[in-house]
Amino acid sequence: MVCCDLAEGVRMGRKLITIMAMLVASAMETDAQAPEMTTKEQQIDTLFSSLASPDAPGSAVLVRTHAHTVFERGYGVRDLGSKAKIDAHTNFRLASFTKQFTAVAIMLLVHEGQLHYEERLTELFSDFPGYGKAITVRNLLNHTSGLPDYEDLMEAAEKARGPLWSPEKQIQDGEVLELLKKEKSGKFAPGTSWAYSNSGYVVLGLIIAKVSGEPYSAFLHKRIFAPLHMDDTVVYQKGKNEVLNRAFGHSRESGVIKETDQSSTSATLGDGGIYSSLEDLAKWDDALRNHTLLSEKEFEPALTPVKLNDGSEPHWPLEPGDDNLHPGKPVSYGFGWFLDPYQSYRGTRQRMWHSGSTMGFRTVIERFPEGHGLTVIILSNRTDVDPEKLALQIAGYYLPLD
Repeated sequence: MVCCDLAEGVRMGRKLITIMAMLVASAMETDAQAPEMTTKEQQIDTLFSSLASPDAPGSAVLVRTHAHTVFERGYGVRDLGSKAKIDAHTNFRLASFTKQFTAVAIMLLVHEGQLHYEERLTELFSDFPGYGKAITVRNLLNHTSGLPDYEDLMEAAEKARGPLWSPEKQIQDGEVLELLKKEKSGKFAPGTSWAYSNSGYVVLGLIIAKVSGEPYSAFLHKRIFAPLHMDDTVVYQKGKNEVLNRAFGHSRESGVIKETDQSSTSATLGDGGIYSSLEDLAKWDDALRNHTLLSEKEFEPALTPVKLNDGSEPHWPLEPGDDNLHPGKPVSYGFGWFLDPYQSYRGTRQRMWHSGSTMGFRTVIERFPEGHGLTVIILSNRTDVDPEKLALQIAGYYLPLD
């Protein structure tokens, strides 16, 4: 019996050694097949290494060249409860990144003859006060309308009447329009100056709904998201729909990361209400490159820098503010896109870009259409990240020297 047991033990030992050898060989083969990161990919990975915690919010990063994705990675988690990892399918609130979609929706209506760029606000909303007679759809698109800032109007209303809005009772688009209707004048005569206007893009969202005869969210889904197979992208409306794979916003308060996902202004749509992911935004990038929704000629107005009525170049307002990124400096803006060229030691590059900043989120898209067509997109569900700066650092890895 002892002899048999010894023999059996030897056979079992040899079998175990064989199995272990096979597992090691398989692992080595898998490692050999796994693509090694390029130097550029390693540089990007290093940039975001501090956000790779399994216990903290982070970012999703996409880099595309020659219409192909060359880097796509998530860092951190969608929320502090589930601690689900951020990946290419995680949906972030785009904030003002939304404006390019609102602009394209308007351009589709113009293309179909349902709307004209020179239509006046008072033609579209007959009860809008006199100061809207000179404000055109074009003014709204390129931020030369002079419309009052609706957040300033909210603050004034609450000073007079007490608390009216909160994260639980958020201001709606229709309420923004009513606040604007109560005013007797704008910040400046339309076309005589430039000021970034969330009010203008809320009104554009309302125009889309009025002209098309269907809600803003439904029009964008039918005319943009569905045709491009951006299947997870939604215009989020609390209580009406849900966001799949949703990232929740966070901020650092007293050195601690806390969830800060919604504010009293988080329900407005045309200026910042879309949620999307890297996977879907890669499809959007393709559509822009291939002129899928609008021909190159039809899209030209979006990439034409605005000039003021006297033909001069616009500037950011002199007074600092939350939506005033570069006080007093020149600004180049089309329809839903900043068009300022990127200047660095590598030379000057044409680009189209837009950032987004809202409660708990920071986002950016940087597109360099010339050459190999570089696109960098960063979506962050925390406010202590600077996606614009990071995106331009990444662009520096890929843009060739002049």
